[in-house]
Amino acid sequence: MSLILETERLVLRRPLPSDAKAIVAGVGEWQVARNLASVPHPYTLEDAEAFLARAGTAGGVALGITLKSGADYIGGCGVHVRGPSVYEMGYWLARPYWGFGYATEAARAVVAYAFDVLGAAYLTAGWFSDNPASGRVLEKLGFLPAGLSLRDCLARHERIFCHDMILEPALATIPVGAPPVARGWVQP
Repeated sequence: MSLILETERLVLRRPLPSDAKAIVAGVGEWQVARNLASVPHPYTLEDAEAFLARAGTAGGVALGITLKSGADYIGGCGVHVRGPSVYEMGYWLARPYWGFGYATEAARAVVAYAFDVLGAAYLTAGWFSDNPASGRVLEKLGFLPAGLSLRDCLARHERIFCHDMILEPALATIPVGAPPVARGWVQP
């Protein structure tokens, strides 16, 4: 089944085998990998192929982020099942695309999809204590602090303090239940 979420500047779609090299180039950079819990470093083509084989198979959705203006594969965003009607959201962007609001824009579309289509009761997310930019993305979406934990980071080979966040539909900074056109996503 094809899934496409569109925003003003982005198209989010299921990652394809042809995206593997772009995924390696983006997430394989140390400054990206060090901010993700389940990404090893160095990140190889075999790692990308394994990700592509399992993407979206355990419930939830994994999407590649591309620019409408050129279809460049610039990152990933998705949610995976954590419990009954509970999903955890994650995202990453290749370094050249940091600071332009793309993470917030992509995550906003995925949040809407999780609540409206997947029926999430709430979403969780986390950000490592030395990556406050990710925390700002989550705050813009309406996520609230839910605690502090230690989370494994494969790239760093250690446990890192992680700020746990939670989002309920009533707190989202998007109008949950609004028509798809108003929400910025379409599913052909």
